[in-house]
Amino acid sequence: MSYSFSITAGTKADAKQKIAVQFDNVIYNQPSHKTDRDAAVACGQAFVGTLAEPHEGDEIYVSMNGSLGWNHDAPDEFLHANVSVNASLRNKSK
Repeated sequence: MSYSFSITAGTKADAKQKIAVQFDNVIYNQPSHKTDRDAAVACGQAFVGTLAEPHEGDEIYVSMNGSLGWNHDAPDEFLHANVSVNASLRNKSK
């Protein structure tokens, strides 16, 4: 199963919260992602932590996507997991 989402936020704290909320939405639709939730959310939040706080007129933009793969005979045996994070500070007009 794979997922993809993006968020915008006015502060680093808000961005970190929105990442957790969006990942919980992923789990609602794809319960298997309970397995990688903590790792993926921590990764996204860590990248947000590397950014400067936005100045007036700026925002934080984060996009995340990832996937899990498993053995069809044993759906609780995951064979791969991946997450990709892009976190950036940008002007709100973009």
